[in-house]
Amino acid sequence: MIKRIVEKDQYFDSVFLMLINSEIKELEGVNNAVVSMGTEMNIQLLNDMNFADESVLAATPNDLIVVIECRDEETGEKAVAAVYSLLNKKKEKSSGQIYRPKSLQSAVRENPDANLVLISLPGEFAAREARSALEKGLNVMLFSDNVSVEQEIALKELALEKGLLMMGPDCGTAIINGQPLCFANVVSPGDIGIVGASGTGIQEVTCCIDTFGGGITQAIGTGGRDLKDARIGGKMMLLGIEALRNDPSTKILVVISKPPAADVAEKVLSALEETGKPAVVHFIGQEPEKGRKGLYFAVSLEETARIAVDLSKGVTPSASTFSMPEVEIRQIVERESAKLASSQKYLRGLYTGGTVADEALILFEREGVTVYSNNQKKEELQLPDPFVSKEHTIVDLGDDIYTVGRPHPMIDPSTREERINIEADDPSMAVMLLDIVLGYGSHHDPAGAIIKSLKAAKDKAAARGGYLPIVASVVGTEQDFQGYAATVSKLESIGCVVMPSNFQASMMALEIMKKAGSL
Repeated sequence: MIKRIVEKDQYFDSVFLMLINSEIKELEGVNNAVVSMGTEMNIQLLNDMNFADESVLAATPNDLIVVIECRDEETGEKAVAAVYSLLNKKKEKSSGQIYRPKSLQSAVRENPDANLVLISLPGEFAAREARSALEKGLNVMLFSDNVSVEQEIALKELALEKGLLMMGPDCGTAIINGQPLCFANVVSPGDIGIVGASGTGIQEVTCCIDTFGGGITQAIGTGGRDLKDARIGGKMMLLGIEALRNDPSTKILVVISKPPAADVAEKVLSALEETGKPAVVHFIGQEPEKGRKGLYFAVSLEETARIAVDLSKGVTPSASTFSMPEVEIRQIVERESAKLASSQKYLRGLYTGGTVADEALILFEREGVTVYSNNQKKEELQLPDPFVSKEHTIVDLGDDIYTVGRPHPMIDPSTREERINIEADDPSMAVMLLDIVLGYGSHHDPAGAIIKSLKAAKDKAAARGGYLPIVASVVGTEQDFQGYAATVSKLESIGCVVMPSNFQASMMALEIMKKAGSL
């Protein structure tokens, strides 16, 4: 049976509601649950699931929708009661002594010295609030997506007029004056300044910089379309470069982006040359250029960090595939490949970070491996069904297709846990490749949340007469509240191979599959 409730004019944060969904789905007798605001997209989702009735279809973005698919009336009543209990707890917390402004204007009055606002609202409201913030002289980090290109251009043009940052839309990572924003890590201060059009790309690079003994001044996010769409023209990337050029604390510049439009790339490279400061460039998936004065082109996120730290320390940049001794690498490859069954042929990469998923995909393709993915640019290699792997597959589980009506898998690991359980039943899987992302915004124990499923997958492979190598990398630092060493220890306790970076993890998975004859 299905229970439906629509509460008029009851607004709750979407991420909070998604977390409620996860809890209600765990209740005995509940087959599915959707607790969401009545946005157009959510109503369409409910309609596609055959959960919508007249009351749901008539809901507005300010209305709360509760839909429970359950075993019987009694189960439904208990589930609804649980929903309201969780909602009331949220209200009780919100009604404490801490003043919580209900508008941008009242927030500015309460915090007159603030010069940056972080906006996370439904797309139809986000652009309006961002414009209001810019007009008040505030820098903006716009986490929201579903903002049109035309709105983004207008906002960034206004920001340029006022000399303000307009990070986003869809900007998920930044570190400003040492403060991690949204999905970001706690890293050491230093003299390396970063501008990036890539969330987990910034996270991986900043964490590797920290590991190599360097530190950062700023990590400025731009939003994914800033360089990719020629109409936007890299407006925020160029402003970020100019800001770091004028910052005396920043000695080394780093630029990270997925492949930009050709004319935008040239503008960015020219701007970097004009700074007179050494700069490291990583356009993910694009072949490095040569002969650009003062510019160093990296082939991976890890190498981007290594070159930047070498330049910061005044040493000649060096390149290497693995940071472990070669003999140790050979031992791991021998051990992990020795017990694979003849039926085990395919890679399965299950990622929560889009940029690191792309990095792994590109690495395997450069080695001549055909990889299917929801992130594939080649139409013939896009997964026919993104929920079903095909041969060698790498998926970005943070993609919109997997997160409709539920939190991003960095927040709620259950999305990936479900996919691990599905892949565990496939006897053709040879190696599982994972990222574990720590830091602000991420789950309090992202490794611990999937350990049981990973162990079960290894056990199932053994029961079939095979063996499942699981290769992982951890994006994080020891200062992150989840703890880098503790996370690595949990993974290693069940036999996972944990590498220092996503690039090294991908190379390790590749070497294991080569040794096993899977490639």
